Amino acid sequence: MKLIVGLGNPGNEYRNTRHNMGFMAIDNYVNTNKLGLFKEKFSGEYLDTNINGERVIFLKPLTYMNLSGDAVSKYMSYFKIDISDLFVICDDLDMPLGKLKLKQSSSSGGHNGLKSIEHNLSSNKYKRLKLGIGNNKKIDTKDYVLGRFNEEDLFIIKKEMSTVNEIINDYLVLDFDKLMNKYNKKDKEVNND
Repeated sequence: MKLIVGLGNPGNEYRNTRHNMGFMAIDNYVNTNKLGLFKEKFSGEYLDTNINGERVIFLKPLTYMNLSGDAVSKYMSYFKIDISDLFVICDDLDMPLGKLKLKQSSSSGGHNGLKSIEHNLSSNKYKRLKLGIGNNKKIDTKDYVLGRFNEEDLFIIKKEMSTVNEIINDYLVLDFDKLMNKYNKKDKEVNND
């Protein structure tokens, strides 16, 4: 069983904001693959499905970003999910828009959602996919991450989301080291062109 978590903030006022890349990734995957509708439980929206014989739970915590770990830990406990089967998708200020990176057992990098998960699980030994949102040092960080994407940004994101869908599919069948080698390398090649 796998738990795939997309981080973001609930509510229409946060829709298509930079901090909601995790929600956008999960919604895109679920809608593209017509997996069904989300239900609510334990301060989260979740979808419990089966992909190629593997039980997969998609989760969007509704606790707001800074308390994401509250919902994640409840789901892990209730569904008896091992930390090695947790995969978190989130935004990353330190990478340009369109760039992505797979990591495991690394620091939160100052990301409040990841900090909350680490705090609640007393561990950073989980897998993650970081999606670059760029950074504008002229704007306060909080205002920047809660700002909306423009049309040009959304075009880049639409292309990136098809790669994210591939990553999720491969995550369910590949060893994580192979997954990192495949996509972290591919992303470098794309960015060097």
